[in-house]
Amino acid sequence: MATNNVGLQQKPPTTVQPLAQPLQPLTQSMQPQAQAMQQMRLPTLAQPLQSLAHPTVQQPLARPIVQPAVQQVVAAPVANPTVQQVVSSAPAAHPMMQQTPVQQALTKVQAPMPLQQMIRSERHLFSSSDDNVMMKQIQATHAPDGREVNVKTLLVVVEDILNRATPGIDALVNPNQARLDDLEDRTHQIDFIGMLEALAYTIHKISCEISCKCSGGGDAHGTTLVLFNTLGNYSWDAKVVLALAAFAVNYGEFWLVAQLYTTNQLAKSIALLKQLPDILEHNEPLRPRLEALKVLIKAVLDVTKCIVHFKELPQQYITADTPVMSMALAHIPTAAYWTIRSVVACMSQMIGLIGLSHEYISSTSETWELSSLAHKLNNIHGHLQKQLELCNQYIDERRHIEAYQTLVRLFETSHIDNMKILRALIYAYDDLQPLYDGHSKKRVNLDVLRRKNVLLLISDLDISREELSMLEQMYNESRDHPTRAESHFEVVWLPIVDRSTPWSAQKQTQFETLQYQMPWYSVHHPSLLDPAVIRYIKEVWKFSKKPILVVLDPQGRVVSPNALHMMWIWGALAFPFTSAREDALWKEETWRMELLIDGIDPNVLEWISEGKWICIFGGEDIEWIRKFTTEARKVAGLAGIQLELLYVGRSNPRERIRKNNTIIRNENLSHIWPDITSIWFFWVRIESMLYSKMQHGKTVENDQIMQEIMTMLSFDGSDQGWALVSKGSGGPNEIARGRGETMLSAITGYDAWKDRVITKGFVPALNDHLHEIHTPHHCNRLILPGTVGTIPEMVVCAECGRPMEKYIMYRCCID
Repeated sequence: MATNNVGLQQKPPTTVQPLAQPLQPLTQSMQPQAQAMQQMRLPTLAQPLQSLAHPTVQQPLARPIVQPAVQQVVAAPVANPTVQQVVSSAPAAHPMMQQTPVQQALTKVQAPMPLQQMIRSERHLFSSSDDNVMMKQIQATHAPDGREVNVKTLLVVVEDILNRATPGIDALVNPNQARLDDLEDRTHQIDFIGMLEALAYTIHKISCEISCKCSGGGDAHGTTLVLFNTLGNYSWDAKVVLALAAFAVNYGEFWLVAQLYTTNQLAKSIALLKQLPDILEHNEPLRPRLEALKVLIKAVLDVTKCIVHFKELPQQYITADTPVMSMALAHIPTAAYWTIRSVVACMSQMIGLIGLSHEYISSTSETWELSSLAHKLNNIHGHLQKQLELCNQYIDERRHIEAYQTLVRLFETSHIDNMKILRALIYAYDDLQPLYDGHSKKRVNLDVLRRKNVLLLISDLDISREELSMLEQMYNESRDHPTRAESHFEVVWLPIVDRSTPWSAQKQTQFETLQYQMPWYSVHHPSLLDPAVIRYIKEVWKFSKKPILVVLDPQGRVVSPNALHMMWIWGALAFPFTSAREDALWKEETWRMELLIDGIDPNVLEWISEGKWICIFGGEDIEWIRKFTTEARKVAGLAGIQLELLYVGRSNPRERIRKNNTIIRNENLSHIWPDITSIWFFWVRIESMLYSKMQHGKTVENDQIMQEIMTMLSFDGSDQGWALVSKGSGGPNEIARGRGETMLSAITGYDAWKDRVITKGFVPALNDHLHEIHTPHHCNRLILPGTVGTIPEMVVCAECGRPMEKYIMYRCCID
């Protein structure tokens, strides 16, 4: 039995003053024994943690630790080793815990420190100066000799032990409810077994040191320092994992006996010797303490994993000299110290359970102590996690730059086939099949594209139904004639999604719906496209929002940065979709009705072959449409020509065009395209002609087709109607076009130019009259989609040749 002379110098309570003087000789005689007592209590945190104390506890906190001596010793932390108090908490009713008269007197004389005073005193113990001194001690033990430990694999085993050994009270009482999932069998991994054989002695040695120190009542800091000396030759991450492994061995054995107590006789006998049955039978008072222990173990695991993650960061992208990394590494020793210090605390708590009867469990102080350390570790983990995120962000940026530069070099290099390029674009690894076959509805490898012409359809998830419909039609037409050269290509959809927003179930459904509709190949999931690939697609191939079609030849070379224009204009006839092929096709073209309509409407082609006059017109003003179609039919009769009228609406057709179609059909004003997709495709082809010409450097000044394209687009951009009249397959000289009011005025004034029809023909005579009534004052409006191709800096008016002013218009489906 021992006491502490410092504690006796405190002023005793008034109620026990008569006892103070007679006890002075006794306490003085006990000083040598008091100095021999071991300090057992762990330090708490600097942060105020009053809220962690149990609200109903009115008595001062004292940690009960059962030792051969029948009293409890509460020692202050090592930072202030002179302050000690001897507090007896065992009731006299227990036969092994009877207090002597001297102990009873000491209990009355020495009033325990109140909780608020304890917290205030320990704030000072964890000041920055004390931490600096403590960390200098720890740093002095660090002398790594280069030995390597597979800490990640070892940590997997340790974590499994702790998870199974810490199931909570409910699973302890009923072991059948404990976690039953199996750890991956590593017994056949030679490297892992060899590592365990090399570390077995070290783990056993540390395990014994922790057990002995904690059983003998050593102070927590001293025990922690001993462990750091033992682990001095290891790296910081190895120190922590090895200490945790040593604890896991003891902790796992302890709870293995507890869990098998009711079903295994050997475990039952061991449990009896350790008095574990008392814990099992009286678990409710112990529950807060065990739950606090469980929380602390989780905090230890979290910090340990974080430390290990820092060691696993790839050195080719980040080194210790990198500012964000060096800042993080500066905190690793402190994190390692408090992690191992918490391991010691957990071991002390576990040893304190041995032989502890339920009558003497004072779980509030124990819970508060464990919670304090858990709070400290959680703060450390939060800080390390932020630093780890910064490091990973830095690594991602370096990887992104490297991947982007690699992609640039690949496209600048010649290859035997296209596989290197495709793997760099779609998926660089062989552990899964990255493509989805729209025909078979199965996943396939990239090898199905080897040495083929590959058309990369690049879009977001908002690709329109009209675009998909027309692409599918052209794709299926090419597959109807597999022996033709223009059928030897494959299409692959690369979906570009915004990764700054979370991938939701709605996006997944939208993606799967689009993917299922496509008869060609597609990437299995958008996540298979690396951010560097997306950057390359946007910066080099100029993808913004509108779909593009990048063409790769069998060697992976880009032969067209966007063949979608070619596809819209000529379909499979543009194969192999190279810029040279595009230029050759334009050289064969003239501005004629076949170019405008192509295969959109077979009836138009039939009218052309029959030599009929054809008038296509558009706009949304239904009153103008009624007047124009009525007058046009009347003039055709007077001129004695066969005239067919066709309404083509306007670009971006919506509800107004549908209503106009219904009125025109009901009143039999002209022919219509009942499928709105045909109207959309008519205008998309004209836009495609514009950008295709622009890619080849054509302008209004040097290309007559370009001039007519710009005129058509300016017609569509105005609020008026418009009309174009052509004779059969005649060239530019057989086409007359004009704005709504101008065309209506010319048609209604037929008498003024009817004589010229006989000598020149209908279309030339109409053109002459249009030039006569054309006013010099005009205002053309040209609306170009800002997401397709390259918007020119200057556009010249197709009518007067003057530069047009540039505006930005944001337009939606306004009906």
